[in-house]
Amino acid sequence: MKKAFSLVELLIVIAIIGILAAIVIPEFQTHTQQAKETAAKDILRILRNSIELYAVQHNGIPPGYVDNEPLLAPLPGAFEFQMVGGNYLNALPANPFNHLDTLEMILNGESLPVDATGGFGWIYKPQTKTIKLDWPGTDSRGIRYYDY
Repeated sequence: MKKAFSLVELLIVIAIIGILAAIVIPEFQTHTQQAKETAAKDILRILRNSIELYAVQHNGIPPGYVDNEPLLAPLPGAFEFQMVGGNYLNALPANPFNHLDTLEMILNGESLPVDATGGFGWIYKPQTKTIKLDWPGTDSRGIRYYDY
């Protein structure tokens, strides 16, 4: 007599594995999402502290203005040069959701966008020292990522 599993026994085992996977996979996805949310908040804290420190050390002028001249249009390249080249940051961090480290610069007198598009890593307005996460949607607690 041969010892083997019957087709019914194999189907039962596969069904049990499928049920366990259906329970476990969403749990991992939730933890991954929460990790990204925590990383985004922490990166924003670091960016905001670095921007504030730069402004304090440069007579109130935030990074982004070429030659620290606030009458000139701010540039993303000037921000990165001042922050990374000035040793305030090791590198411009990537947005944990879209993995972009690009900066949308909002010019003096212009308003911040109403919503995020996800086309950049960060949205920055030097005139008000405001930096925001460029990612649409809401987090696991219903808070807009843009409002972090």
